[in-house]
Amino acid sequence: MLLEPLICTVSAKTLVGDMLEMSFDNIQTPILWRNFMPRRNQVLNAVSSDLYSVQVLKKFEVPNPQSEFEKWACVEVTEVADIPQNMKVLTIPEGLYAVFHYKGLDTEGYKVFQWIFNQWLPNTIYEFDNRPQFEILSEKYKRNNVDSEEDIYIPIKLKKAEI
Repeated sequence: MLLEPLICTVSAKTLVGDMLEMSFDNIQTPILWRNFMPRRNQVLNAVSSDLYSVQVLKKFEVPNPQSEFEKWACVEVTEVADIPQNMKVLTIPEGLYAVFHYKGLDTEGYKVFQWIFNQWLPNTIYEFDNRPQFEILSEKYKRNNVDSEEDIYIPIKLKKAEI
């Protein structure tokens, strides 16, 4: 797998959507999206039709089945106004990201994350920065389709120099 990321600073983003806490051995992502999608158009001031799939880790660690995190299904907004019932606001702070463009089945996406965290990241001058990581699902995203495309944003920072 040879995905070469774009390294860039991403400006702060304000998102509105649904959130569920889960662990890797209790993935509830389909439930989250089934609840959010019929209501996504209730969110006012959306920047675009792009969808955000966001993971907020409680702490960064080598993933294990019990690792708990927040999973969000949301849209970016220009301002927060009249949040739909049971939806929440998430702010992603400005920061440095490695952006990977992925094309393929969403069910194979976990292989990309394994490669990023086990191969790419350890062999760079960067380390994971514990901020939200996210995927942007644009009009090119097609669920369960080999031609689906999405952008994966991994928060990074320069490794501390070894003394």
